[in-house]
Order: sequence, then C-alpha cells, then structure tokens
Amino acid sequence: MKKIQSFLLVIACAASTAPAAAADTISATHVFPASLIYSRSFLEYVKKANEAGKGEFTIQVRGGPEAIGMMEQPGAVRSGVVDMVYTPCAFYAAVVPECDAVSASTVDGPTARKNGGTELLNQIHQKRMGVALLGWVDSGIRFCLWSTKEPKFDAAGQIDIKGFKVRGNPIYNAFLTNYLGAQVINLNSSELYTALERGTVDITAWTQIGLMDLNWDRYIKYRILPDFFETDLMILVNQKKWSSLSPKTRQILQRVAIEHETASLQALQALWKKEQAELEKRGIKTLSQSPEASKRFVAGARAASLARMKERMEKAGGMDDYPRVVRLFTPE
Repeated sequence: MKKIQSFLLVIACAASTAPAAAADTISATHVFPASLIYSRSFLEYVKKANEAGKGEFTIQVRGGPEAIGMMEQPGAVRSGVVDMVYTPCAFYAAVVPECDAVSASTVDGPTARKNGGTELLNQIHQKRMGVALLGWVDSGIRFCLWSTKEPKFDAAGQIDIKGFKVRGNPIYNAFLTNYLGAQVINLNSSELYTALERGTVDITAWTQIGLMDLNWDRYIKYRILPDFFETDLMILVNQKKWSSLSPKTRQILQRVAIEHETASLQALQALWKKEQAELEKRGIKTLSQSPEASKRFVAGARAASLARMKERMEKAGGMDDYPRVVRLFTPE
C-alpha cells in the first residue's frame, strides 16, 4: 500500500512540474491596409479574441496586402500558407459561387446567423474551399457609385455612364458590365488613388464608408444613389488548422466572431452617419436617380450577381443549394 501511495505521489509531482501545453498560434492577414476602417475592425476582432483566449491561443497578424497580395489571400488560407484571413467573399467567388448572394444580400450578418444562412455558407466553404467560415462581419454597409465628374442621366432618370472610365472589381463587375454596359478597368483599391489623380478613372463603386481613409475624397465630387449591394467581409480559417485547434480555442474564436458580427454592424452604421455629414462638408454632392430608375438599378444589381452565381454553380456541378442560398440571403 505504501509503495502504491509513493508511486501516486511521484506521478502527481511529475504532473505538477510538467510544462503546460503550448498555446495555439494562428497566423493571420487582412485584405486592406491597416489604416482602412475595415482592417481596423478586423484588428479589433483579433484584440478581443486574444484577450478572451489568453493562455489558450494567440492570433499573430502578419500584415495586410503588403504581406500577401489582396487577391492572393483567399488562396493562401486555402493552401495553409496563412491560417486565417479577413477578405471579401467576392474575391474568391470563382471557387465559392455562393459568395455572389452575399454581395447582393438584403439581410445583414446577424440576421444570416439567425436564419441559418451563415451555417449553410460555412458548410459550402468547407466543401468547396477547405476553409471554416467563422463569421460575416462588418455587414450592413452598402455600395454607391462615386464620380469625379457630374454624371449624365437619361430621359428615364437612370444614370448613363457611357464615355466614363469606370473602375471594376470582382464584387460588382457582373453588374457594371451586364446591366450598365460599362467598359471597366480592373484595379485593386490600393491602385485607385493614383488612377483618380491621373484621371484614368472617373467612376468607381465603393462602400458608403472608408472614402476618406483612402483620401479618395480629394478627387471624388459626386455620390450617386441608390445604394446597392452590401459588404461581404469574411473571417476564414484553414480547415486543417481549424481541426487541429483545441476545442476551447475553437469555441472562443467562434464566440468572439459571432459577437463581432453584431458589434461591427452597429459600429459601422454609426460611423456612416458621421462620415456622411463630413463628406457633405467637404463638398461631395449626392445625386439620385429617379424612383423608378432606382428600383430597376437595385434589382438589376441583384439579378446580375445571382445570374453569375447560377452560371458558376452550374459549371461547378452543384445547384442543390441554389434555392436555399437565394432565399436566405436575398429574400424579397
């Protein structure tokens, strides 16, 4: 009996002096420069997650597009070059066509979380891309057309951009080309300041906020309504990395992401009110298309994106989720 007690004592002492399990380390990048509001929001998520997971894990941010190009980041998290990325869903819609429904969405992140849309999108991401979708954050912000020149309107009150040099982007190219008939110049956001300065771009679509972060307001003179589309920023984690993390780490990362879906929505809506007033002070005029033209404009944007999604899903050989994705993200 004494020998057993001595043996148990040795085991207990060994356990008490054994080194603690190493904390998980998660590398991360963000799509935009750190100065932009969206990147600052993601860094706030990182801060919250690291504080909640102290001793369990650490998210180490490598940087933004200066570390990995913005269009290369989705591929980097897919291959495991980096563990986590914060990027627009539209930037990898060729791999996950369902992203087009998020861009054209009529609901926000917290609503999609409640109605099952986010979980469905997570399952699709795992199947198509080998990544886990932690959250659709910074939602609820719409896009506008911004112009350096006074736009033209046709007899029906719809914007006529023939003759304008329009900057394109994967998020809205289907709409700009298929609906508005624009000849687009594809440029990353990091290249647009110089393009505006040199006059190689007259019109760009961009979100309601962030214009002043990028100093584009030096050249932009007009905001054209109606607003359309929605921010589609996702936090993704490589699936193998996600599976290797401890259950507690996964639970904390997921919980904080869900909390940030709501917190970021509220924060950015408040910011938009402030930025709208400031842009008006800086002389940016808001012009509106006619009510009927506005309805066609918004419907055209949504239809163009969903048509592209359908075409891509058909090519990928998987249309089973199409009706449900449309119903959850773009309910009428």
